Amino acid sequence: MVEAKTLADGREFSFWEKETVYERELYVAQQDPNASDENDGSRQAPFKTIQAAARIATPGTHVLIGPGVYREFVSPAMGGDGPDRMICYEALEKGTVVIKASEEIHSFQKSEGWRTMGRGAFLQGERPEGMKIWAHRLDPDTFRGYNPFCAVNILHDRLFIEYEKTDMTPYLNRRGMIFCDGRPLKQMPLSDMLGDEDGTYWVEANGQCIHFRLPGDADPADHYIEITVREQCFAPIEPFLSYIKVKGIVCAHAAMGAPIPQRGAISAYRGHHWVIEDCTVDWSNATGIDIGNECWHHEFDHEQVVGFSVIRRCHIKDAGVCGIAGLYAQGMLIEDNLIEGTGWQKMELSWEAGGIKLHNSVNGLFRRNVFRRTYRADHLWLDCGNVNNRITQNLFLDGIEQREAIFIECTREGVNLIDNNVFWNVEGRFDPAKIPNRPGSTGWYRMVEDDIINGYAVYGEGTDRMQIVNNLIGKCRAYAYYAKPVAFRLMPGDRGGTSRDAKLLNNIIYDCGEGAICFPTKDNASEGNAFVRQMRGGDLRIMYPAPEVCLDLKSWREFYGFDLNGAEGWFDFEVDTEKLTLKVTKSKMTPPGFGPVDPARFVYAPEEMKKVAADPRITLDLTGKERTGETAVPGPFAELNAEVEYSIDPRKQ
Repeated sequence: MVEAKTLADGREFSFWEKETVYERELYVAQQDPNASDENDGSRQAPFKTIQAAARIATPGTHVLIGPGVYREFVSPAMGGDGPDRMICYEALEKGTVVIKASEEIHSFQKSEGWRTMGRGAFLQGERPEGMKIWAHRLDPDTFRGYNPFCAVNILHDRLFIEYEKTDMTPYLNRRGMIFCDGRPLKQMPLSDMLGDEDGTYWVEANGQCIHFRLPGDADPADHYIEITVREQCFAPIEPFLSYIKVKGIVCAHAAMGAPIPQRGAISAYRGHHWVIEDCTVDWSNATGIDIGNECWHHEFDHEQVVGFSVIRRCHIKDAGVCGIAGLYAQGMLIEDNLIEGTGWQKMELSWEAGGIKLHNSVNGLFRRNVFRRTYRADHLWLDCGNVNNRITQNLFLDGIEQREAIFIECTREGVNLIDNNVFWNVEGRFDPAKIPNRPGSTGWYRMVEDDIINGYAVYGEGTDRMQIVNNLIGKCRAYAYYAKPVAFRLMPGDRGGTSRDAKLLNNIIYDCGEGAICFPTKDNASEGNAFVRQMRGGDLRIMYPAPEVCLDLKSWREFYGFDLNGAEGWFDFEVDTEKLTLKVTKSKMTPPGFGPVDPARFVYAPEEMKKVAADPRITLDLTGKERTGETAVPGPFAELNAEVEYSIDPRKQ
């Protein structure tokens, strides 16, 4: 398969992996009746726990793990010493090895002595009929120094939270989770709220007893109940262990607090050159995987190596705050992953929330990933000082209450390239009650857009030289591209970014609610874009200097020289975000306008789109099909025809 291998500046990504010829094998087989941690770890005498192997694995060791649910914390004692002498922890059969940070519980009593009837029932003086609330007193010996039911979600670095803008409830909830048949119960901050909703739980003030109400007021004796007891699943205790591979393992129910620090269910703990592939990370309270320097409070040695890790073919699902986190992580290869359900904790304003959230990412390649159903968080957030990253052949789908799909922040040097992606359904995060009511025509003449409305495919804040090429961007609540300068956001020794010299080239922009493109100034470029079903007037905007201008394609060309080879289209896209398919259909609506609309103004089928000048760096389309020649059609497909259902899943299996 031909792959996208180059970075934004045209140089090839630095691939470092080599094949390790393992000189030693250790076996773990929980279900083998002869397994024991007193064994030697041979095939004939396997260990019972993974940790027994982790204590003695040395460079060039292959730890092979048999099926089972391993309720333990795995902490490697050593790392490898090079790309050809790694230590590998691998499931013998993908997905059959489950490391859980939870334990089963079996003793339950009826909850007594607490007001639990619910607020509405309390006012009426009646306890809801059939309601059953249970209690379980936690065994201190289960927790071994870390009780997540005693600790709140928010960690020690809380300086950046804008308390007046956010509901602090999820930040102050306990980190401990309760699962019924594999599904989490919803935490309530007060005991009486258990009466308002089933499928909920509450933690006593001292963190020693939990009270819960199952869905349908079921009896826990008839169900599989688990509680989280450990912070992480797989992580070194000592920092800087490197050249470690984790393959085919499921890590679930980790009960860490919200970043920062960044502490994932799987953690490199400041090590470099890790490979994490074919893994599943399920229901982390906060973070799925961390691969950077953990936090900015460590003393930092500028000779320290950070990053250069690979996360490949993983399924990261239902991480509470962040799927993949990394601080100062350079040379990252993140490919072929499915990252979905991130952000259910709704802690966006802790400013560390996202499907992927990296700081100071340099020379990163993010290709063929699928992001889906991210809640109140970005699919991908590159925060400060990002240089020469390429984001290509990804799907960014269904951003629920999401401000933007991609956020690149406070970046002044080099180029970052976003190409051959599909962006679909960015809902926006805003309070509808704060949108002013403008009667009659008053809204037509306002000179400045509201900052209340958002919902962008790509948002740049104090970021220069963004390049957005050959993407399909559809169904954004606000704009496909929006940027603003941040005059006083200065990094040490540097000026803030001006949000200039962005280039939007050869994209298809479809049915975005407020408009297509909103540049902060004219010092940017737009060419070869196809604007399809953009129904608002003045979809193309420049904010400064005042007064703001809202333009149609004709005036966009006439006054600024933008999109001289651009086009307007009138057809529809249908994207199935579950099956990952796309289809173009003839529009059932006619183009709006007062009086006759010139039929020559629009193209009415994708086959009619004229080719535009191709970017020589873009040699493949979304699906891996090669692009040839000096011209190309707009969007992420080498060719696009109406009434054909396309698979848009870009992942390499």
